[in-house]
Amino acid sequence: MPQNNMKINKEKKDNGGLIISLDFELLWGVFDVVDFNKKREYFENTRRTIPKILDLFKKYKIKATWATVGMLFNQNWEEWEQNIPTLIPKYNNQNLSAYEFGKSVKSRRTEELCFAPDLIKLISDFSGQEIATHTYSHYYCLEPGQTKDEFSWDIKTAISMADKFDLKMSSLVFPRNQLKPDYLEICQGLGVTNVRSNPSSWYWKDSNSNSLFTKIARTGDAYAPLGKKSYSRKDLKKVKDLPLQQKASRFLRPVESNEILRKAKLQRIMQELEIAAKNREYYHLWWHPHNFGEQPRQSLEDLEFILKHYSYLHSRYEFLSENMEGIGKIIYKS
Repeated sequence: MPQNNMKINKEKKDNGGLIISLDFELLWGVFDVVDFNKKREYFENTRRTIPKILDLFKKYKIKATWATVGMLFNQNWEEWEQNIPTLIPKYNNQNLSAYEFGKSVKSRRTEELCFAPDLIKLISDFSGQEIATHTYSHYYCLEPGQTKDEFSWDIKTAISMADKFDLKMSSLVFPRNQLKPDYLEICQGLGVTNVRSNPSSWYWKDSNSNSLFTKIARTGDAYAPLGKKSYSRKDLKKVKDLPLQQKASRFLRPVESNEILRKAKLQRIMQELEIAAKNREYYHLWWHPHNFGEQPRQSLEDLEFILKHYSYLHSRYEFLSENMEGIGKIIYKS
């Protein structure tokens, strides 16, 4: 009888929670779609905003996962050259290659756009902040031309860079959400036990899709109720010899110029968080730090608005804050 009571009490402690992951990339995540010469202020804002995000996380006792592109660990272009792995991705479209891009922009002037060991150290010094990998080179797993061996070398290099900072990479976020099931076994074999997976909505089934309907659905989803976003602990199922897949719930879109849309977006997140807390479910919010680069003050205001609501839900429902590594430990122990 006492054992049964203990089991019931343990189950009652599973109150769900807010999971936050950030895709920390700087220029490596967008070099193929932006003119970096026009984005210097944008990335300078990003660098200044990260300490302020950390201060908010500390204020509201938020744990988070910072999925970091491995190239950011380098101090400068000389070190970057030394750490080019034996195998690099041979995409059919070489405009996507971080190595080709890096070779074309090497100068002291671009180093603060491409390297951030100081920020990585700062993040890791804050309680509850997990440094995870976003692959070494912002690797595109679904692009034609690249291979399993090239992916394996990329992750090994990312892990090696983290080792120099005494950091263990146990979680991974696939760049541009290009999760390739065939590569999950490689991740597990290298010690990566958690990955962020895509939402179950139909418009996320193909993460590479640029169809008009997909774009409309993903955009509209931020402002209108297009399906439930939180999920129960039972949905976090561990498959033998593969990493735990932790589904994303909501991308925190950059601040809108239209105040009606901005308020609608925040209202959707408030409602979704409340549903998760009441149902003891998990809600996984993610974004890129550089999404705050355009309007940093307003972006931080919106984040604090969300975190204040989380704090209320925590006090009322014992709704928790956890990073991906922490969720993994909970599931692996259950």
